[in-house]
Amino acid sequence: MPDIVFPPNSFRILEGNPFQSRNDVEQAVAALAAPLEKFRSMGGARIRRGVGAAHFDQPSADLEGFSRLLWGLVPAQIGGADWIDWEPICRGLASGTNPLHSEFWGAVPDKNQRLVELAAIGFALKLVPHKIWEPLSNESKHNVARYLVAAHGVEYHNNNWKFFRLLLGMGLRAVGIEYNQKLDEQYEADLDTFYVGDGWYSDGPIRRVDYYIPFAFHYYGLILAALQPNKLAEQYKQRAHLIASDICRWFADDGAGLVFGRSLTYRCAPAGFFGALAFANVEALPWGVLKGFYLRHLRWWASKPVSNSDGTLSIGYTYPNLLMSESYNSPQSPYWAMKAFLPLALPSTHPFWSEDEVPYAKEAKPAIQLHPGFIISNPPGDAIALSSGQQCLQMRHGSEKYAKFAYSARYGFSIESDQVRFDEAVLDGMIGFSDDGKHFRTRETNEKAMIADGTLYSRWRPYTDVTVHTWLYWDGPFHIRVHRIDTPRPLKTIEGGFAVGRDYTNKEKITAEGLHASIETATDLSAVIDLGSTVIRNARVHHAPPNTNLVATKTTLPQLVGDIPAGESILVAAFIAQTNPQTVKEALKSLPAKPNVSALQRLIVEQGVSVTIMGNSALL
Repeated sequence: MPDIVFPPNSFRILEGNPFQSRNDVEQAVAALAAPLEKFRSMGGARIRRGVGAAHFDQPSADLEGFSRLLWGLVPAQIGGADWIDWEPICRGLASGTNPLHSEFWGAVPDKNQRLVELAAIGFALKLVPHKIWEPLSNESKHNVARYLVAAHGVEYHNNNWKFFRLLLGMGLRAVGIEYNQKLDEQYEADLDTFYVGDGWYSDGPIRRVDYYIPFAFHYYGLILAALQPNKLAEQYKQRAHLIASDICRWFADDGAGLVFGRSLTYRCAPAGFFGALAFANVEALPWGVLKGFYLRHLRWWASKPVSNSDGTLSIGYTYPNLLMSESYNSPQSPYWAMKAFLPLALPSTHPFWSEDEVPYAKEAKPAIQLHPGFIISNPPGDAIALSSGQQCLQMRHGSEKYAKFAYSARYGFSIESDQVRFDEAVLDGMIGFSDDGKHFRTRETNEKAMIADGTLYSRWRPYTDVTVHTWLYWDGPFHIRVHRIDTPRPLKTIEGGFAVGRDYTNKEKITAEGLHASIETATDLSAVIDLGSTVIRNARVHHAPPNTNLVATKTTLPQLVGDIPAGESILVAAFIAQTNPQTVKEALKSLPAKPNVSALQRLIVEQGVSVTIMGNSALL
């Protein structure tokens, strides 16, 4: 039977780009920017890709479309790009800041989304004033200055947003606009209070450490260090240098990044950290190594259908998916992916571009990262983080994004599409409990999180009257989960392994026998084995609801299902998933030993140290 032939895949906007050279990277900026131009307003100030809504007002969403492109266009221009048409951008800046124009962006109150987007304009004023400032009329310059100075003076959210005031101030200073520089000094001091050590920050006074640390805190800090050197410049550089080796463990050898946390619709933005190191001339690792991380990540994204049929970036991760989105994601939001292209501002002679790309030899031993509460292993084709669990209750699907036990670059994680169908729950990397067989609860936050000798411990409550003590650790290619559950009433439970993508042929091999379940495809094998729980858990292979996983549209995963009686129960299981099924089959011939729960308890009592994000009293 002949193959079915479809038209070229317009959903992969970067497909075919080899990402081998600086020129390839510049071509990616052009490819991403071009489809948006048809959605630009007549006055140039607004770009509106679709009709979906974010929690903020429409003018802010339209400003997103205007400004986020600048994170890629400005570096490309500095690097010599001759294809950028700045006239509509310049016209748009004049229109958007003119209170008498129909495309006026609107006044900027405290803690408003416009503050996020105006930072890119500050960046542009600093680097390309000849393109975006000098062509303006005197009246337009007056409007721009008045608008930006007013925005600079309002209050920003108490997190990474405080960098936006600094970036806006940088731009104002660059074009000679007077403003209150003491406000910058206050925010510089405030941002320093979020530093927790070893290059790590928390994103404000909350228990959360995610990609915003490398692609926001360090990204903006390195820009300021390079463009506006002051007493903090060396500090920004030193802290970025410190964190680099930790962040490298978040990436698989094929370029995939750890799928964890919020704002994942920004796609290749994590590459911005490596680009920012180059921009600030910080050789935290050899230039060829940094270049390798950068280009491999972009290559990985080039193979994914991340765009709509019109070539614009979709909301989603590897495919369009509103289910995983944040309440602050408008149709224009994904263009923070442009933050990946900062090193285009560097000439081709810079060693980041001129040196050969080289792989990074990661240690075979798992990396213990105390500040985010991770223990990361890097098997071939993956980066897997065992997680102590973080707190993100205000985010949509916050427990799935922050509180699972394991996160993977290859297998991603899944979000639940129905909170009242317990038997259909995915629960990959997580355990769920139900007291009625219909509704269910998982870990949302911790009462305590500690680490000792490669073992993570957390105490948490799925219900107010139910306490769960969880230990996580690596044993060779397996990770082990131990739960001690104290409950005054019976509960049902489901615990899931890694969810593996499946295609429409459904030719995967499924095994579910007693205490063991596995799913094998042509490329992957995921398995779970109960190692001797005090209650009987039956193994099963579950076809997850479609579009719940962030990496694959359809997935299958192994699970353990059982009933827990009132009193104390101990659940123990081993989990494994890798890209080579034969490797996993060999590993399954020699299972890990059943852990000694009493020994795990003593280990934490005698050697346990609080995970920084949970133990820092300044965050409470």
